[in-house]
Amino acid sequence: MKKMVLLMAAMMCMNIAGAKTVKKVVAVDGACGMCEQRIEKAAKAVSGVVSAEWNKNTKKLSLVYDNKKTSVEAVQKALAAAGHDSGDYKAPAKVYASLPACCKYRGNAKECNDGKAKKTVKKTAARKTAKAVK
Repeated sequence: MKKMVLLMAAMMCMNIAGAKTVKKVVAVDGACGMCEQRIEKAAKAVSGVVSAEWNKNTKKLSLVYDNKKTSVEAVQKALAAAGHDSGDYKAPAKVYASLPACCKYRGNAKECNDGKAKKTVKKTAARKTAKAVK
């Protein structure tokens, strides 16, 4: 609910200033929830992007942006710089190679645990700490 209110407020502000908000759906390669976070963060970091939501099942990014401040191409370049291919923009090999194994979407990609392993490690460490304190 808060997201919708903020999104509507941002759109109204842009319309007052004469800017035009544009909605586009863009294909972006990725594999998991970690990719989703990285993709959305990279897109939202582009000045003029109002909202960005990536669907890992469809591999589509729903964008809302101010067309006077940015473009789809600028967002795609930012996504490629973050390690995700989008349209004509491919992630540099060095950046792609640095992605976690479960985030590799080219060729023989491994199944991802969507960060569950990290959560399990943190919970286990917390339990050990709690036992040591007792």
